[in-house]
Amino acid sequence: MIKVSPSAQEKVSQLMREEGYNPTQDFVRVGVKSGGCSGLSYDLSFDNSKSDQDRLFEDNQVKILVDKKSLLYLLGTTLEYSGGLNGKGFIFNNPNAERTCGCGESFSL
Repeated sequence: MIKVSPSAQEKVSQLMREEGYNPTQDFVRVGVKSGGCSGLSYDLSFDNSKSDQDRLFEDNQVKILVDKKSLLYLLGTTLEYSGGLNGKGFIFNNPNAERTCGCGESFSL
């Protein structure tokens, strides 16, 4: 399961509308790729189609797609959004990550 905080839901919906996506029908695609200072980095994008390789989660009115390869790395993760003075952006609270980098965009297991 992947969860979405209320602040992330608001920002996701806003950004989806700005980019021409429909938050009630389209998807947020979350994945993991090699790279970043800790070895793995998060990938976040919008999509309007689901493939057979995707797992669909829905939380807080956000439809999330995760490819099978990324699923094991992301189970239990909560997507949050921070707009505070220390920086703006999406934050992945991932219980599977043993180490994260200072910017929070990459992690290792």
